[in-house]
Amino acid sequence: MADETKKVCPECNGDKKIDGTCVCNMEWRGTQKGDEWDDCQCSKEETCPVCQGTGFVS
Repeated sequence: MADETKKVCPECNGDKKIDGTCVCNMEWRGTQKGDEWDDCQCSKEETCPVCQGTGFVS
């Protein structure tokens, strides 16, 4: 048994990254793009903390 048994990460489903989330609220202003305001604020995608970006857990 040279190969270690690996299971697909339950947190990211093997994608290695977790998508960012967006929150939209017209009561507060997000970021200004040119002359217009974008009412949504989005977080960036990040490396999965459960599998550290491998996509698998042992």
